[in-house]
Amino acid sequence: MIPPADPGAGYRAQQAEIDAALHRAAASGWYILGREGAAFEAEFARWLGTARAVGCGSGTDAIVLALRALGIGPDATVVTVSHTAVASVAAIEVVGATPLLLDIDPETFTMDPDELISVLGDPPPGLPPIRAVLAVHLYGQGCDLGPMLEACGALGIPLIEDCAQCHGSLLDGRKLGTFGRVSAFSLYPTKNLGALGDAGIVATDDAALADRIGALRQYGWRDRYISAESGINSRLDELQAAVLRARLPRLDGNNARRREIAAAYDAALTGGPVAPPVRRPGAEHVFHQYVLRVPGRPAMQAMLREAGIGTAIHYPMPVHLQPAYRGRVPLGPAECRETERAAEEVLSLPMYPEMTDEQVDRVCAALRALR
Repeated sequence: MIPPADPGAGYRAQQAEIDAALHRAAASGWYILGREGAAFEAEFARWLGTARAVGCGSGTDAIVLALRALGIGPDATVVTVSHTAVASVAAIEVVGATPLLLDIDPETFTMDPDELISVLGDPPPGLPPIRAVLAVHLYGQGCDLGPMLEACGALGIPLIEDCAQCHGSLLDGRKLGTFGRVSAFSLYPTKNLGALGDAGIVATDDAALADRIGALRQYGWRDRYISAESGINSRLDELQAAVLRARLPRLDGNNARRREIAAAYDAALTGGPVAPPVRRPGAEHVFHQYVLRVPGRPAMQAMLREAGIGTAIHYPMPVHLQPAYRGRVPLGPAECRETERAAEEVLSLPMYPEMTDEQVDRVCAALRALR
């Protein structure tokens, strides 16, 4: 069976480099906030194109730290989407803010900018003031950021980029994660840049904001053992930082391989009943996931399974319909109707850079059989 993702293959492809990095970090005798973490932060910021980057314990914590550093708390509403990993919404609630969930563009699955403009101009009654927008870049390409940034800028509302699935993706020649006030990246093992456990990083051009994030991730310390404000414990450990340093130089090449695989899938689907994923004009997709829209999804899943091809669903239930959130999280005026339709149809094909040509050919043969 070809799995939808294979993080073990990523390790095996770089086993010698990763093992050497782990040995180096282990032998140093310093395991939290040491040289490896500082070096990775500097290398990641340089690769991304921001002034600063601050490592932390997970992608969820990266959003929490960004919100906290911006002063977002119980007196605030944060606008985001329901078609996302639940971490995006969970992070908003961790800081005590109210999530307002908007609908998506049905072609790219990212936030509908027209609905965002609508709610910023005429917020739903009964909610705290809107203090931030969390723009979730999804599957490997970005939101329609132009109108979103313009609308936020006119009102002085910070836009936070959730880049958990878009490491290296471009919009108009510029990397995602450099457009908003601050950006949050997950470095979970299956991400385009992944650790061997949980990890995350926050990026910004604002030095004061980066300093505050650095303090908040360790109990609010600026001086050791003295909390200037209440913080959390979310530190990127040295072992994971060493792994990420080994993997970062291969990220662009791995993204190129993902695009090669996507192009092969595109060709196999062309002329058939299922269309390839839509690319946003001006965007360079990095295919964290290769996601189809398939009416009658169970039948296609079963056919692929018979051919030895695993699939996944990202995501089977919108956040607003999940038991923890249903009936209590406010929705925008579109009431997430497109989101609910998408959840019934999205299907992710195998996508990871270590896929062999033979595996890609097997998937393509199964896709051509749909015709």
